[in-house]
Parts: sequence; structure tokens; C-alpha cells
Amino acid sequence: MRDVIDTLDDWREKNEEFSVATVVNTWGSAPRPIGSKMVASLRGGIAGSVSAGCVEGAVIEEGKTVLASGKPRLLTFGVADEEAWQVGLACGGTIQVFVEPSSALEGIYSALKRHLGARHPMAVVSVLHGGIERINHKLIVYADGRMEGDLDIPDQKDHIARAAVEFLEKETSGVFDLQDGTSLFVEVYPLPPRLVIIGAVHLAEALISIAHTVGFDTILIDPRKAFATRERFPLANDLIQDWPQEAMPKLVLDRSAYVVVLTHDPKLDDPALQIALRSNARYIGALGSRRTNNKRVERLRKVGFQEDQIARLHAPIGLDLGGRSPGEIAVSIMAEIIQERNEVVVGQV
Repeated sequence: MRDVIDTLDDWREKNEEFSVATVVNTWGSAPRPIGSKMVASLRGGIAGSVSAGCVEGAVIEEGKTVLASGKPRLLTFGVADEEAWQVGLACGGTIQVFVEPSSALEGIYSALKRHLGARHPMAVVSVLHGGIERINHKLIVYADGRMEGDLDIPDQKDHIARAAVEFLEKETSGVFDLQDGTSLFVEVYPLPPRLVIIGAVHLAEALISIAHTVGFDTILIDPRKAFATRERFPLANDLIQDWPQEAMPKLVLDRSAYVVVLTHDPKLDDPALQIALRSNARYIGALGSRRTNNKRVERLRKVGFQEDQIARLHAPIGLDLGGRSPGEIAVSIMAEIIQERNEVVVGQV
């Protein structure tokens, strides 16, 4: 939803009707993950994707039917499905797509937009099937269990909220069924991953740009006000002109945080690494040659860091892609971060 919300704002302002299609289940080599979303207006506007181009045409046509009836539809496309073959779904891949009218969002849209903008983690629960009276009802569940909206299932509301929080904690969207046969889809919106960059160096410009394309928020920290400027880093979500030891304790460095230090200057890098290595940050990396890193490790040992703590440090930073330019190095850094985030073991395919 984050990648289509601006488009929806524009359409709603123009009173355009639109359909919302969401991938709710996948089997085999599906082209897009669960939660992928596409919106299509009656006037022909399109944003997002549910299949990287394979079944979009069919989904758009179904969207017109949904808008005419006001009733959502649950569609399945797979290799055994003639319609899916005609629009080119990859061999072995099957996807289930839930298509809703724009009216389904009316009850929660303001809250949804507000909390997406504020980066509040939440889950949105929709009824896929199990009672016509519940169709188009939605429930927002926040990380602390608070709820907004209504599925019109009062006797199951607390159970649904607990299940939604579990999905949110796992950062995984999915389907679950109630005992009465009602099927629900839980779409999670966890905190976006945050890339904390120490050093307003040239490489940081390319790194911030690439990070944004893969859904990361970015925080740039550097006390040098001549370097850490909005003119140089317009895409950074936060630009902090302060020393790492002052700025980083104010940040939440949990499993959604990824820290990279880029300056080669111990006055900046060392305090940042010491704070990061004592935190729960998911990834910690430092730029520099092996010789530079050996010196860095010795300094960490001298201030009391143990080998298991130091082992968390990715240095030299990035996958070895042989790159030399800032753009190539930024790609190698983000590749290693994505590998870490997806828990991919080196050598696996």
C-alpha cells in the first residue's frame, strides 16, 4: 500500500472509482510475493503490480466487474488455468488475488494513511469469504493490540487481534481461517527497515538512493554541517548534524535497523560502532580495507568488546562484486544488507 498511496490520494481527490488487487496467497515460483498490490482506476490509471506483468490485464478486467457489482472477488491464476496461460503466468507459479472496490477502503482509509505516514506498525485484516454481510469490512490492528474498524465478528474480535499481532511480529502477511469457515487475510505493515548511515560522504548519496528503491528509510548522521546538507542528500528521510555518540542513543536500533559507517575516521566510526555493537541492530558494516579493519578491531578490543560481539561486524563491508565506483560499492553494500535481511546463506540459490 505504501507504494500506491499517493496515487490513491490523487484518485480520491478526483472522485475516481478504482479497484484494489492484492496477492493473498502464492504457490510455487510466483512472480510477486504475498501482499503485492495493484490499483486500477476506471479511467485507465494503474499503479503497482501483482504479477510483474503476467496477469495484470485479467485482474484489471475483473476490477471493472467488481466496481460494477460492489462485491470483491477472490481469483486464482495458475498453469492449469487457461486464462492464466493466455496472459503468461510463469510455469509452476500460482497466485491468488483478492480484488476489491474502492468503497472497501472508505472506513479505514484516513487511519491507514495516517499511520503509514507516521511509520506505525499495524496489520489490516480483511474478510476473503465467509458471509456476504462481512464483505468489505476491515479491521486495523496495531502492535499493542489496539483495534480500529470492524469485521462484524464480535465474538471473535479478540482472537483475530491476537492472530494479527502474531503475523505482525513475524512481519509476514497471510491467510487464516476461523472455526466457522470464515477466511481472513492479514496484511502486515511493519516498521520499514531503517538504514543508519554514518558519514556524509559521496558514497552515501548513491547508497541512500538505492536503499529507497528497495523500501528502506534512511537516516544520515554527520556533525560536519558543510557536508551533511539537504542539497547533497535530498532523499534522506532524516539528516542529523551531530556526533554519532549524541545522535544514535536517541534512535531505536532494533532488528529493523541496519547500520553502516563510511568515514574512515575513528572519531566518527568508532563511537558509532561501539553503540551499534551493543544494540540489537540486525546488520552492522564498516567501509575500509582489511588493514583498516584490523586496526578498527584492535581498538574495539581495547575498549572491552569480546570476539562474539566483534564477529557481528561486516568488514570490509559489502559483497565482493569487484566494483570500484561509488555506485558499484553502494550496490554491493545493499546486496549484503538484503542478503542479511532475507537470511540467505551464502551459496544457496
